[in-house]
Amino acid sequence: MLLKHGTERPFCGTLLDNKKSGTYVCRLCGLPLFSSKHKFDSGTGWPSFFSTFDRAHVTDVRDTSYGMVRIENRCARCDGHLGHVFPDGPPPTGARYCLNSASMAFVEDGTPLPDPLERGDPTGH
Repeated sequence: MLLKHGTERPFCGTLLDNKKSGTYVCRLCGLPLFSSKHKFDSGTGWPSFFSTFDRAHVTDVRDTSYGMVRIENRCARCDGHLGHVFPDGPPPTGARYCLNSASMAFVEDGTPLPDPLERGDPTGH
């Protein structure tokens, strides 16, 4: 999914109902992407955020697949596909980053973020 730019089915992702405080990182390279502070229930079936952890960590790419124009989000470090962003989110940004659980790992507050130079699972498992 990460490298083939696929989309998981709605309501099946493991991070959709996660209510813990922490940071969502790229499953492939461990780059911090989104904070639980910016997560909201969009009702779409995918984890949704109104802002990024750091705007420089997420790259936008014009996506014209499936006969529509959308903005795809990719990890700025490894170019892995994360999901798409739409202009119908809540204040203060109005953005809805609609993401694949399969593209991210969750690091709970109090746990060190992954070291990108270490190999293995970015969650440390």
